[in-house]
Amino acid sequence: MADFKESMKNKDEVRKNTVSLARAAIKQYEVDHREELDDDGVLAILSKQVKMRKDALSDFEKAGRTDLLETYKAEIAVLEAYLPAQLSEEEILAVVKETAAKLGIESGRQNMGKLMGPVMGRVKGVADGNMVKKVVEQFLS
Repeated sequence: MADFKESMKNKDEVRKNTVSLARAAIKQYEVDHREELDDDGVLAILSKQVKMRKDALSDFEKAGRTDLLETYKAEIAVLEAYLPAQLSEEEILAVVKETAAKLGIESGRQNMGKLMGPVMGRVKGVADGNMVKKVVEQFLS
C-alpha cells in the first residue's frame, strides 16, 4: 500500500498500475479461495504475475508491438522488486549437481523427471522454472 500511495504522489503511472494489478490478483485469490495468503502465497502470486508478463513479451515482439513490450518490461521490473533475488545459472547448476549426487543420477534424458522434481522443490520461489529446466537438460546431456 505504501508503494501504491507513493507512486500516486510521484505520478508514476506504470508503478501505480502494476502494484494495483498485483494487489487485485492477490485479493482475487483470497476471495476465490476464502483464505488469507501468507508471505509465501503472496510471493507465488507475484511470481505468477511476472511469468505471465514474460510469456507475453515474445507475443508482443512477434506482433511488433514495441509500445507494449516496453510497458511490460517496466512492469516486470516493478514486480521483481518484491520478489526474493533469483539464483544465477551457476547457483542453480550447483543445486542440480548436489541433488543429482544424492539421487545417484549422472546423465541421461530419461532421468529428467527424477531430477526436476527434487531440484524445483529446493529452488522454488528463487529460480525460474524455465532456467532450471535448461540447466538440468545441460547437466544430463
